[in-house]
Amino acid sequence: MNESIRQKIDERYSGLAASSCCLSCGGALNFAKAQEGETCVDIGSGRGTDVLRMAQAVGPTGKVFGIDTADGMLAVARRTAQKTGASNVEFIASSIEKLPLPDGVADLVISNCTINHATDKPAVWREIRRILKPGGRFAVSDIYSSAPVPQEYRNDPAAVAECWAGAVTRNEYLATLELAGFADIRILEESDPYPKGKIEVSSFTVCGVRPGCGCGCRPSDPQENNR
Repeated sequence: MNESIRQKIDERYSGLAASSCCLSCGGALNFAKAQEGETCVDIGSGRGTDVLRMAQAVGPTGKVFGIDTADGMLAVARRTAQKTGASNVEFIASSIEKLPLPDGVADLVISNCTINHATDKPAVWREIRRILKPGGRFAVSDIYSSAPVPQEYRNDPAAVAECWAGAVTRNEYLATLELAGFADIRILEESDPYPKGKIEVSSFTVCGVRPGCGCGCRPSDPQENNR
């Protein structure tokens, strides 16, 4: 990610950490249905609200990781976890293009309005597939654009930090999921378009599954589909 964009994102979200402002574009957690004993990951975990809700759902035998780049958000999340006594959570400072988690660790990955910030979105989705167990699932809320975002906005750190200038089109978004090797890809909710700059954008929630029965067989490799 461009360093000026990364700094603008950190500045914006660290500044919002102590506010009561709603920061997400959807409700991925409402569709995710975290279960007792599962390991879950929230990419772009912000103040940690969804992490703590999942921690309650998975119970003491489960684990929830929150990933974020904004120092202010991580500080608030860690303080809240300590106050509530949540011992089955861990908040990690990291970019989302390379997640500091082992292969096949997660049953569930969620994210709210974060992946649109990433410069290399295919890398993010490959990482999500990597950390999911075979048969693991994701539920992600994000932004897509009605047309390619003009370069004047795509290179504007402030516009990218505002959760829309880094967006790709709906078709490109879904194609990226397929190329990353996900199956059963479904759109769960979708907003009407609304104006941003010279284009329109929409928010939606999409879910999918990493193929694999969990019985030890090798899941399909998305690269094999292109051979």
